Amino acid sequence: MKISLVLGNREGLSQQTARGCVATNLALPGFGSLMAGRAVGYAQVVLTVAGFGLTMLFGLKFIAWYLPHWSAINEADPVEALSRVWQEVRWALLGIALFVVSGLWSLVTNAAILRSARRDDDAGKPPRLS
Repeated sequence: MKISLVLGNREGLSQQTARGCVATNLALPGFGSLMAGRAVGYAQVVLTVAGFGLTMLFGLKFIAWYLPHWSAINEADPVEALSRVWQEVRWALLGIALFVVSGLWSLVTNAAILRSARRDDDAGKPPRLS
């Protein structure tokens, strides 16, 4: 199986292809943009993969830290406990934020993909006679 990150054909997307690109963008932000031929998809993919990686790596690290320290955190001063938890969870939250930013960015790209596909479909139709 060959995996390629080459841009798709941007010219003449059909409505069905555009909807497929949008669905892919909703599941994995950036990959649908690449399928639709948008170069901005590369940046979206980087944010998606980096966000997912940070979340998984530091999220698991946080869980591994939190379980043994659970009783000490619940019995400690709330401000001190929050400070300790923040020190451990901040990188995982950064990963979540990166993933959310890539998702929001892909929503904007989704609108542009659908708009261009609708315009291309309308261009091929004969004028409507009333």
